[in-house]
Amino acid sequence: MTLAEAAAQADQLAESGSAQELAALRTQWDDELESAARSRDFRERALAFRAVGMFRWRAKEELLRRGLEDESPAARGSALLSLELLSRDHPSTVNGVRPLLHRIVSADGNATVRRLAAMALKNGSPQRDTIVLLQGISADDEADTQLRQAAGRVEQQLRRRAAEKR
Repeated sequence: MTLAEAAAQADQLAESGSAQELAALRTQWDDELESAARSRDFRERALAFRAVGMFRWRAKEELLRRGLEDESPAARGSALLSLELLSRDHPSTVNGVRPLLHRIVSADGNATVRRLAAMALKNGSPQRDTIVLLQGISADDEADTQLRQAAGRVEQQLRRRAAEKR
């Protein structure tokens, strides 16, 4: 079995609520995932960062932080996908890397990576600095259209959540 196959199996186990089987699979693939995350091949790093989310591996959040700073857009994108998945039930996952996500969404050289960062921010706490940043991006006529739309949607979601908390 490959890491990709193990990650797909882990995703199925997580969806079905098979916590013990998922924990056993994590133990079995821990070293290989760490090794893949350090690979020189960006495809292996991207797979490793994506696998963290599929394994629902909260203990590997620091690994995802490294992935967010990877030189490869594919690796950064995979780390963002995992971060978004892990943060659905735990806003602290996003809140812990918020400054890094702000930097990515506003200045990354890859438009897709910037959109993924915006999408990850939707799962964090509705903080004013994030809302203002996303509002600025959504109003920027020079920004990528899809990025502007994604930033606008996330900004509105965060505004609604902030209003609900009041």
